[in-house]
Amino acid sequence: MNNIIYLDNAATTRISPTVRDAMEPYLDNLYGNASSLYSLGRESAKAIHKARADIAEALHCDLREIYFTSGGSESSNWAVKGAAALAAKQGKRHIISSQFEHHAVLHVLQGLESFGFEVTFLPVYENGVVRVSDLEAAIRPDTGLVTIMQVNNETGTIQPVSDIGAVCKERGIIFHTDAVQALGNIPLDLSEQSADLLSLSGHKIHAPKGVGLLYVNKKIRLAPFIEGGAQESGRRAGTENVAGIVGFAKAVQEAVSGVESKRRKLLPLHEKLYREITKLEKVHFNGSPEQRVINNLNFSFEGVEGESLLLMLDMEGICCSSGSACTSGSLDPSHVLLALGLPHEVAHGSLRISMSGYTTEAEIDRLLEVLPGIIEKLRAMSPLWERIKNRS
Repeated sequence: MNNIIYLDNAATTRISPTVRDAMEPYLDNLYGNASSLYSLGRESAKAIHKARADIAEALHCDLREIYFTSGGSESSNWAVKGAAALAAKQGKRHIISSQFEHHAVLHVLQGLESFGFEVTFLPVYENGVVRVSDLEAAIRPDTGLVTIMQVNNETGTIQPVSDIGAVCKERGIIFHTDAVQALGNIPLDLSEQSADLLSLSGHKIHAPKGVGLLYVNKKIRLAPFIEGGAQESGRRAGTENVAGIVGFAKAVQEAVSGVESKRRKLLPLHEKLYREITKLEKVHFNGSPEQRVINNLNFSFEGVEGESLLLMLDMEGICCSSGSACTSGSLDPSHVLLALGLPHEVAHGSLRISMSGYTTEAEIDRLLEVLPGIIEKLRAMSPLWERIKNRS
């Protein structure tokens, strides 16, 4: 597997060596249950406390506002369900979100609709960015929750969450943001944001899978999400994933401190990918070219089927995606790309390239070497390509 070129870092990332080193003692000798009273358990409890404090320092929040979870999907589930329940107690059953949220939010909202909540889904337009003016127009007296992601997982577009949070704060509305794709790609300082609830995941920033967190502003009192134990201040029961939490804390520190160096390294690779791929015939760049993270690019190729494109890249040892990993088993086109206004047949031919700090220029050059030939081959097999090509 050493020859694999991995360009699907928005789906998951490799564990960094420093994260692995931080985790090792808690996988081997320091394996105690953090709820135990003996010294082996107390060592685990101390490690969790230090990890919480380190993350709080890196994100500029109170350590009591950090709750460890199994990842971004659980964090967003807890945030949206919990905030909706709080709002409903005040007679507020209207929620505002966007059309291209992660399914961990969208599916929860669909479930809440069946329980009498009303959800307004804001458009994101061709550039994939929510307009604050649309949010302001959608707010009603019974609006109790706004949930809009900070960075879209498929297109990499950055949403104006600071402005959204300010509007929500002024109106007394709970604001949740899924910041899973933001951490490590843009500065993340919770003291400068107006988010009441914020979801993060470890495996997007070179920590292991199965660990994440939910930031809960101390003014918000969410009901327990998992009951049956006193862990996480009684609000998320279950024996703690000590090694994962320790590794996650190390990864958060590295992600926060490394934002600018990562940007400097990836910017020329981003520019090369954009410049060379947009030279191809009948290609669409999805999302705003400016208001976006630097590690994520999304293209659609007319006359090409995305699954075939991924399989042919895989034969060349290159890993990319055609959308979110959470929906890769679906034959439907990406809801994110449809929200941008792309026709179904164009949305089906998408390619997401997502880099990490480990990505090299040689890897990008190899992708650019083989991609045009694959596109040409797939179009030659398409019965629709000649019609598409001749269309004005």
